[in-house]
Amino acid sequence: MGATAAVAPYSNFAYSDSPRVLNYLAWPGNADPYLIAEFEKAHNVKVRIKEYVGGDQMLALLHQAPPGSFDVVMADAEYMHLLKEADFLQKLNPDDYPLDDYWPEFQEFPLHWFDGDLYSVMTDFGYLGLSYNTEVFRPEEVESYDVMLSDKAKGKVGFFDFYLPSMGCVSLAAGNKTPFDLSLAEFDLLSNKLMSLRGQASGFYTIADIFSSFSNRQATLIPGIGEWITLGLRESGVPVDTIIPNEGGLQWTESMSILKSSPKQDLARKFIQWTTSPKGQALMATKPDNKKSIPSKAGWELLNKTMPDEAELLRMQLNAPNVIDEFRTKKIAYRQLPSNQSIETWNDLWTDFKSA
Repeated sequence: MGATAAVAPYSNFAYSDSPRVLNYLAWPGNADPYLIAEFEKAHNVKVRIKEYVGGDQMLALLHQAPPGSFDVVMADAEYMHLLKEADFLQKLNPDDYPLDDYWPEFQEFPLHWFDGDLYSVMTDFGYLGLSYNTEVFRPEEVESYDVMLSDKAKGKVGFFDFYLPSMGCVSLAAGNKTPFDLSLAEFDLLSNKLMSLRGQASGFYTIADIFSSFSNRQATLIPGIGEWITLGLRESGVPVDTIIPNEGGLQWTESMSILKSSPKQDLARKFIQWTTSPKGQALMATKPDNKKSIPSKAGWELLNKTMPDEAELLRMQLNAPNVIDEFRTKKIAYRQLPSNQSIETWNDLWTDFKSA
């Protein structure tokens, strides 16, 4: 997920030092009662969330907050090394968490480990590709990102206003197999491909605007988003779907970490244990306004047993083609921060694209 936005001031957050309150920094909606009510009741605690939108905002909030203000942070995997470098994260004991319940591909997810030590536990993930209006485009028309340059798409290509997923998918469209690890020549390919799309653009959208732009057909194609948006729209009757084009897609990953300065290490650990338990995972997958894939095979098993229709909708059936099969196709690249250019260089290109 993710979008860069103006930093919501830390002072708006009502921090509590009560041992019965867990202070949580996370994406919007992650303190929904659907997800946490059972945890709060079982431990006689309250989860108090400070919401952010975008990894840059999350980092800014942590830098401006007094030490001990937050106990748990949910972050995208690509920001994990920056959190580690800033010394925000508590090293975790892998034995404390049900990693053996996870699919093998995610038991030692590389972006969560540093020098053999674990600092974060994956809670959910999804794939980003090309989302499209199914009444305007047939599936065979969207098998390549090249459809964004078609006459049918002129003035109808929307963009999620977050440089990382949008430029990552355009980088794949430009032929870069490692979309964020680019030489100068490959970065030029990305730049040229991006600028070629300017005349096709319908606008640059926040998450909320993406929903409305698809609903009113202001946009009929949007790269860099995925089923976490189109599933919800389809359930509301909007004719949209997401495909991973032949050039590939991106995996976004959210995970939980304990802040080193937290005075509530035990409560923070219990919260992550709840979220990564089979029940917590099944709830994470099926939150009504934001359905996601989950890394826990035990969570899949519970989902198939208790909510089989949801398991089918989310392509998390154990004996049918599913999202793990898609991961194994090798068409999915991890969403990461740029390797050979600065974040500012990528953001500058994104700003130039929007203002062209």
